[in-house]
Amino acid sequence: MNTFAEPSRFRPLLRTGLLLAVPVALALSVVACRDEKAPAAAATAESASPWPAVAWPLPEDPAIEKRIDELMAKMTVEEKVGQIVQGDIASLTPDDVRKYRLGSVLAGGNSDPGGKYNATPAQWLALADAFYEASMDTSHGGKAIPILFGIDAVHGQSNIVGATLFPHNIGLGATRNPDLMERIGKVTAVETRTTGMEWAFAPTVAVPQDDRWGRSYEGYSESPDVVASFAGRMVEGLQGKAGAPDFLDGSHVMVSVKHFLGDGGTTGGKDQGDTRIDEAELARIHGAGYPPAIAAGAQTVMASFNSVNGEKMHGNRHLLTEVLKGRMNFGGFVVGDWNGHGQVKGCTNDNCPATIVAGLDMAMAPDSWKGFYETAVAAVKAGTLPMERLDDAVRRILRVKFRLGLFEAGKPSQRPLGGKFELLGAPEHRAVARQAVRESLVLLKNQGGVLPLDPHKTLLVAGDGANDVGKQSGGWTLNWQGTGTTRADYPNADSIWEGLQAQVKAAGGNAELAVDGKYKKKPDAAIVVFGENPYAEFQGDIPDLSYKSGDDSDLQLIKRLKAEGIPVVAVFLSGRPLWVNREINAADAFVAAWLPGSEGAGVADVLLRDAQGKTAHDFKGKLGFSWPRTATQFANNVGQKDYSPQFAFGYGLTYSDKGDLAPLPEVSGLSGEQKVAGVYFARGCAAPGTGLRLESAQNHATKVTTLPAALHDDSLRVAAVDHKAQEDAMRFSWAGTGKASAFLLADAPFDVLRESNGDVMLVLTLRPETVPQAEVNLGVACGEGCAATLPLRDALAALPKEQWTTLGVPLKCFGAAGADLTKLTQPMRLETAGALQLSLSRVALGAINEADHVFKCPKP
Repeated sequence: MNTFAEPSRFRPLLRTGLLLAVPVALALSVVACRDEKAPAAAATAESASPWPAVAWPLPEDPAIEKRIDELMAKMTVEEKVGQIVQGDIASLTPDDVRKYRLGSVLAGGNSDPGGKYNATPAQWLALADAFYEASMDTSHGGKAIPILFGIDAVHGQSNIVGATLFPHNIGLGATRNPDLMERIGKVTAVETRTTGMEWAFAPTVAVPQDDRWGRSYEGYSESPDVVASFAGRMVEGLQGKAGAPDFLDGSHVMVSVKHFLGDGGTTGGKDQGDTRIDEAELARIHGAGYPPAIAAGAQTVMASFNSVNGEKMHGNRHLLTEVLKGRMNFGGFVVGDWNGHGQVKGCTNDNCPATIVAGLDMAMAPDSWKGFYETAVAAVKAGTLPMERLDDAVRRILRVKFRLGLFEAGKPSQRPLGGKFELLGAPEHRAVARQAVRESLVLLKNQGGVLPLDPHKTLLVAGDGANDVGKQSGGWTLNWQGTGTTRADYPNADSIWEGLQAQVKAAGGNAELAVDGKYKKKPDAAIVVFGENPYAEFQGDIPDLSYKSGDDSDLQLIKRLKAEGIPVVAVFLSGRPLWVNREINAADAFVAAWLPGSEGAGVADVLLRDAQGKTAHDFKGKLGFSWPRTATQFANNVGQKDYSPQFAFGYGLTYSDKGDLAPLPEVSGLSGEQKVAGVYFARGCAAPGTGLRLESAQNHATKVTTLPAALHDDSLRVAAVDHKAQEDAMRFSWAGTGKASAFLLADAPFDVLRESNGDVMLVLTLRPETVPQAEVNLGVACGEGCAATLPLRDALAALPKEQWTTLGVPLKCFGAAGADLTKLTQPMRLETAGALQLSLSRVALGAINEADHVFKCPKP
């Protein structure tokens, strides 16, 4: 008997957490004897497999199969290929769906109706209606097959203004509460349905093993057992229970369990990197979440960007077909990730039949959908994409659409929850999220029992995270990286300050907000809220686990308040454990609050006593990720050899515990100046590992080491200027007497190909001081004879003069212009022969919403 074949048998254990230590191992041990009549040789072969055989909970429905047969018998090759293609709403229109009969659309992290990150719920629903109506329009021929609309609802319906925002998975993992996961899934499904989508790209069941990975916060835990205990319950919350009357009904959505497989185990924690691991460990660690998710009836699984032992997952037939669909009996369909197929050897974004042959059923081709469609049609006709494989993929997709009842559902606005926008951020939904915040908080230190605080007293709330809902919500919030939002974008939310203020006021105390800690009246205690700024994939990857290396402003704020005799409670916002020993030592109490989302009041619930002076809510959170002892402790996972974290997996104080903590060592383990990933020039200097050079028309070069500096012919001069601090920027002055260049040169080539797969840009923080007199070229170089330049004059001329601003240039523009983005040696080169003066303070990779102005790639 298979553990996961009868999930109900183990559900009580999962709810109490008793199965946490054994789910995967138990599954493997029982699989070997599930058929006592099988020959001994077969039993031996099965027991040798590291992958559990899972019982798919949805028996074949003859009525659905008959409808699929009848429909497919009438479909052309072009219509079948359309079903396996998914485009992004920023790169196609309803007319495109009408013409090409595409099977699905998605809204990527930066894709919104009208290109507005804060588009209204009504605009989202209207767009969903338009795409649905296009898919059902047969006026120009074609079959009426309802489209699937997918969206990244990874911590609530987080793309929509007003939605309930739950803590990111790293916080949910600290709750150890599988029941709560199911309730969160239900709320997310309801709020997603109000705006017309029926497909959530969730849950993530990654098992992060290196916290430098920028997506660590998308994982519940470093422990495969915790992940396994949550996966099935979240699937059931989103989809309903397989076999129940409400399964996949109008109040539920279908899921994408992601990312299959090994995304949390890449070498160096590099996003989209290579996971080098033997298959038994791959199954034990990174495969842990999939058996319970499949047993719960997950309708889709999303393939991962990463490679496994050098082979890209989007082209890995063994794992996608033999393991997932074969051994684990997955009966839904496999969808790709954003142009992930283009990374398969021999493929491009526009041409990759190999990914379908390997087992992908639907390609996520956001901006490459048309090319992918055309080459797939050609491949079917040429026989390189077998019709049998195409039919299997289309059948799987249609089967899911029939299970969802889409053929009878009508357009999204006419479905049971369509347009019920009052459900977005409804009080009962926010109550679930507030509970999740309370249970996710982990208390690391409580010196002298300073917590809980008395709300009758005078409290100061400080730190740049105190009154910032965007910061406390993190990435994948209203846009991809979660940056650039305002307080008005969160009408159904409380910042941590607002939650504290309300409770202190209700108790008759006094609360003051002063982000910089400069209070008007000396408080009885201070709460300092600080931490990481929002980020998502690519840009979240870091070189070490130091917190804000080179910037001690938060530490100095805590120390200053302490020096004034004020007890300090530190509330740390982060998407991963980081080395913050100095901040922990400086504060009286230290709380890991992760990324709590919209319900900042949940933090107040636990930090404050109630109005009667009693403890209203105790700390319940336990670390799902081991806390590092140094900033270089990357291999820091429970169960490994030589395990010695600062705070172990499972650590978490309560108010009944003695919370005193001896001073922690303040040796980071780092040596010298540390390089920050994706930053090439900052604070008036080239970043570590990068140098600034000037070059004349005669190829005479000057390395800039001190300022002022100039070329021998004075065609280009550089001087220090002020931006946010003294001499934290450089002014470049071209004389107009001949071509001259300023460029950044890296000590070693670096690879930004993965970053070009989307909207990542080279962002220049600059101040134009004159109008360019001649063409200005912005370029990159990638070795001998390898370079790309873009005409920047018009973009510079359009910028406001004498004002600091940001100009973003998409990396994909350089790739389209011929640069090999896998081996850049010059991340920026500015060149002109005319007179020009501009100041520059920063050059770094950034998201589209981190730039005030965005350069448009020239058309080929």
